[in-house]
Amino acid sequence: MKIVVIGGTGLIGSQVIELLRANGHEAVPAAPSTGVDTLTGEGLEQALKGADVVVDVSNSPSFEADAALDFFTRSARNLFAAEQEAGVRHHVGLSIVGVDRVPDYGYYLAKVAQEDAVRTSGVPYSLVRATQFFEFVGPVMDMSTQGTEVRLPSLRLRPIASSEVAAAVAEAAQSEPTNGIRNIAGPEIHGLDRLGELTLAARPDGRTVVTDETASLFAGMPDVLTGDGAVDVSAVRYEDWLKQH
Repeated sequence: MKIVVIGGTGLIGSQVIELLRANGHEAVPAAPSTGVDTLTGEGLEQALKGADVVVDVSNSPSFEADAALDFFTRSARNLFAAEQEAGVRHHVGLSIVGVDRVPDYGYYLAKVAQEDAVRTSGVPYSLVRATQFFEFVGPVMDMSTQGTEVRLPSLRLRPIASSEVAAAVAEAAQSEPTNGIRNIAGPEIHGLDRLGELTLAARPDGRTVVTDETASLFAGMPDVLTGDGAVDVSAVRYEDWLKQH
């Protein structure tokens, strides 16, 4: 199949491209750097010509509520118009576990709007919802560092390796549309502060973790990033991933 991956040069998208090509598909990365801009529609018609499947793993460059909402809704309008024109048979989207259970967080509301656009597009679809990636822990720590202290809340997370997310997205792209949602998460639940401690134990740099419920992007967020009993659990543990990376 010809499978176009929107955001195909990023963390998840590049791994999806590699997996699809290994299975013999024509996997095409689409991003501003390759001449495709979903916000303006530039390059979409040409990129989607002859495409069987479109995978969207793109992300808003801003977590600010209005900017994220504009990005996801405008991109969706342009993308689905191009998919309808090209006769795309399957759209695969990537979202967040528990995204519809955090009404006070603007970025999550923007992702809910994106999911709604997928459902009402008229293109058969599959949605993969994942918990936070292991790779996200380090940047959150850096954003929450004050001097030698890393201030993090005890919010419970069930993080997952990006490679596992990419594998689930690639699997969905090679399967029939489900017109539904698959939830995936890592094997263990940790507090965000504990994840910081595990990180610094593996990569000591002079910083220490201080539990602060008012700190970081996740301050005040309810415990939705763990999934429930129906979530598909991956195999890779955070501590093992740290040793490998």
